[in-house]
Amino acid sequence: MSRRPDPVQVVKQRRDEALRALVDGVPYIRFLGIHFDRRGDELTGILPYDDMLIGNPTLPALHGGVTAAFLEVTSVITLRWATQWDAVEAGEDVATDRMPKTIDFTVDYLRSGLPRDAYARARITRSGRRYASVHVEGWQDNRQRPFAQATGHFVMPQHG
Repeated sequence: MSRRPDPVQVVKQRRDEALRALVDGVPYIRFLGIHFDRRGDELTGILPYDDMLIGNPTLPALHGGVTAAFLEVTSVITLRWATQWDAVEAGEDVATDRMPKTIDFTVDYLRSGLPRDAYARARITRSGRRYASVHVEGWQDNRQRPFAQATGHFVMPQHG
């Protein structure tokens, strides 16, 4: 006798697959090795350490461009995830939806990124049909001590 799958697990699997498709759809995200930990609707970006990410080998410190890219990727994926949540819940295919486009992205480098894994979490401060603002913080060992933060503004893709 086969058991019916637990509806909660079916929805969880659908969400995980949608997030994986979203991240895997961008080659640069794969190149950097960024992945996301999902807890409900909250995402944490994870940038696993790799020697290729070092910009200043004397310190050593993460490259500033890698730091900025990590924060921007976390912002864009968080925005996209928030806007597709209802569609994923309904079981719709969202793999072909477009990504938000960056208007501007300002990074504050607070301290050197050390040669270890980094984490980031974005908070949407304003989201409308055409425009969104996001604040994102990146940290390594202690979330209370971010090594970088950024504010970004994005044009949201129009549906239909």
